[in-house]
Amino acid sequence: MSLTKFESEVKIIPQTQQVVYDRFADLNNLAFLKERLSDPAVQDELARQVPADKVEDLRNYAEKLEFTADSITIESPLGQITLRIIEREEPKCIKFASEGAPIQLYVWIQLLPHGTYESKMKVTVGAEVNFFMKGMVAKPLQQAADGLAQILSAIR
Repeated sequence: MSLTKFESEVKIIPQTQQVVYDRFADLNNLAFLKERLSDPAVQDELARQVPADKVEDLRNYAEKLEFTADSITIESPLGQITLRIIEREEPKCIKFASEGAPIQLYVWIQLLPHGTYESKMKVTVGAEVNFFMKGMVAKPLQQAADGLAQILSAIR
């Protein structure tokens, strides 16, 4: 098996590199997402962007999210899956590894300064897969990298 990586587009965030790093280095800062997905206004906005059944799926997943300073745990059809921070390189990078997933997954959030008041962010998703599985997981993992980058770059 080898590590296969899928990189998101680079996102520009209208906040300094240090502010963005501080937000993602303590995952308790993301707990508000759970509450936001229960907000009817947010659900209405999501309903305009994604199919109705997917909005309900998102809400159900959000209710089961658990946050600590170092991890996010979700209850999935495959069981409980945790993304745990395994390395912090302030203010440039935060690395995660999965626990309980059917394949070993890694996530990197990379940050760079971009001017005085902005930063650039790229999300990389890596998976330990063999040659045959690579074709099956390539599209979903690329979508995961792009989707995660989109969500994280929208957080203010």
